[in-house]
Amino acid sequence: MTTAAATPVSASTATPAQPLLAAGGRVLLAAIFVLSGVSKLTAPAATLAYITSAGLPLPQVALAAAILIELGGGLALIAGYRPRLVALLLAGFSVVTAFAFHGQLGDQNQFIHFFKNIAMAGGLMQVAAFGGGRIAIHRD
Repeated sequence: MTTAAATPVSASTATPAQPLLAAGGRVLLAAIFVLSGVSKLTAPAATLAYITSAGLPLPQVALAAAILIELGGGLALIAGYRPRLVALLLAGFSVVTAFAFHGQLGDQNQFIHFFKNIAMAGGLMQVAAFGGGRIAIHRD
């Protein structure tokens, strides 16, 4: 038996609000990445110290990769450029950073940041699964 929840939404059953909701969702998901990327770009020393304190190797390379992924990926997601691929990249980045930087779950602040990253990965997986919507540079 097929339920309505298991049936994919086709173009003929889409509501008029869905393209706006999809684009708005992409913008809201991407905002934290863009802001974080800009923050890293404008204050690299603080980010390098944080990466070093986490014990990650090659902090300069990690910083450059984080800026590229956060800023580039965030802007690409907002624009709707290759949204499925970009969303998967950002979801993976969110999970990796959750474990690398927020793994001390006994600390309430780290616990919140860890699950914030996991929740963001879940939202991004929805974009990866269902696409970026009709308002996008590249619909895939």
